[in-house]
Amino acid sequence: MTKLTGQQIADAGLDGWVYLLGGLQTRIHTRDFATGLSVVNAIGNAAEEMNHHPDLNLRYTHVDARLTSNGEHGVTDRDIRLARTISSIAANAGVQLESANVSRLELALDTPTAESVLPFWAAVLAMEHLSGPDFGDELRDPSDALPTVWFQTSGSEEPRQRWHPDVWVDPAQVQSRIDAALAVGGALVSDAEAPSFWVLADPEGNRVCLCTWQDRG
Repeated sequence: MTKLTGQQIADAGLDGWVYLLGGLQTRIHTRDFATGLSVVNAIGNAAEEMNHHPDLNLRYTHVDARLTSNGEHGVTDRDIRLARTISSIAANAGVQLESANVSRLELALDTPTAESVLPFWAAVLAMEHLSGPDFGDELRDPSDALPTVWFQTSGSEEPRQRWHPDVWVDPAQVQSRIDAALAVGGALVSDAEAPSFWVLADPEGNRVCLCTWQDRG
């Protein structure tokens, strides 16, 4: 299977789904636990038939689903087909999918000496060190419960912010999040790399990046 680009995924026109950090994600609003369990069981049966399995998180009023083709380290046509199947299951159950409030968090450590600090964080977080063109140089939780940690080369000048979060969102949600941040005293530090990412800061100057799939290789 061939890994799809962000634009190819967007062109598939999957309502209620968003491409975040190598996977397709949606939130299925099920209203109650029993409906959610029924939807999860139906997705499980379809996944078994397709021999392609999503990550599912069942909560009291919703189910979060994430699709990725692990062998390709991204989204393929198999994920598109399964996403369409899940959308049909949701429609048959009378429940809705949405992506506006779906996001994915990763943590970046800004450091001039990644090679010396990376093993420490791998040890204390019990994460796998992955490197290469599909990963960069990062730590991933094998159970996908903790955010990915990656290491960004920085200068050594002081004072400086060591850690910053990257929040991956639907491109359609970026402006509303920026507006909300500015309304409570935040600042837009830079949009020079938009629409790939925007840099914002809280009133104390602590920075965060809002990231999307757009304008990425």
